[in-house]
Amino acid sequence: MSADEHEDRDSKDQDLPDSGHHLSEEEVERALASFEAEFNENQDQVDHPARSDSSVDPAGSSGSAVDNETGLNSGSADESSAKPDEAHGVAADFDQELEGLIGNRAKAAVMVTRLASAELLAAFCQISDISAWCVQAREGAVAVLRNLDGGGPEAAIRDLTTVVSGLSAILAVNRADKLEATLWISGQSGQTLAPPILFAATADFVEDLMIGTTTVDRLRQDGATIFDSGEYDREKAMGIIASHTRFGAGGSTRKGRVE
Repeated sequence: MSADEHEDRDSKDQDLPDSGHHLSEEEVERALASFEAEFNENQDQVDHPARSDSSVDPAGSSGSAVDNETGLNSGSADESSAKPDEAHGVAADFDQELEGLIGNRAKAAVMVTRLASAELLAAFCQISDISAWCVQAREGAVAVLRNLDGGGPEAAIRDLTTVVSGLSAILAVNRADKLEATLWISGQSGQTLAPPILFAATADFVEDLMIGTTTVDRLRQDGATIFDSGEYDREKAMGIIASHTRFGAGGSTRKGRVE
């Protein structure tokens, strides 16, 4: 290339406008700050995508599932802990029913008296070590015995008629669906009575108790007056007996009688 051509090209380059733009330091810092802010915003959108209102919180779902599972497990534990108690109760009821069927345990036993006061009969039962509910009746107070095992009913009326001298009572027992009624006096058994004769001369609830169509609790709900011998101690029982006893002249008890 000739010298003239070089000079001509240089002159053309000098005539062209300067296309470069030199940024100041402030402009550079603002540009970098804007770029960094935009980058952070885009990164947040990537890391935390928008969720609709109908979306389910995984943590919440997990918590609910855990709570539900815990509830089910606790419910199962409660049921399993209750089952042994229920099974024990069923077994006990079955044993008692079996004993009643074969006659080793009476299904029901009552002592029928001519006493006008069930409270007095309960006091007599207490001093005779007899556990019974004593029910008021116009025909005479009746003691419903708790101890039905073996010869428990016979032992109870023997003790009652021995401790309370001169008191006679009828023992009615249901063993293996067989009813027996026997008159007792002074600790000795005597005449045997046919159940229909006994039921005709006693309150209606006596027959209902013996055949199992009512209970002491049901009688109480129906408004019957019932005294529990187990609620008395000996001192209280003696006080009740004294309040029902009329003494003879001069305080003698020889001619005293029980009302």
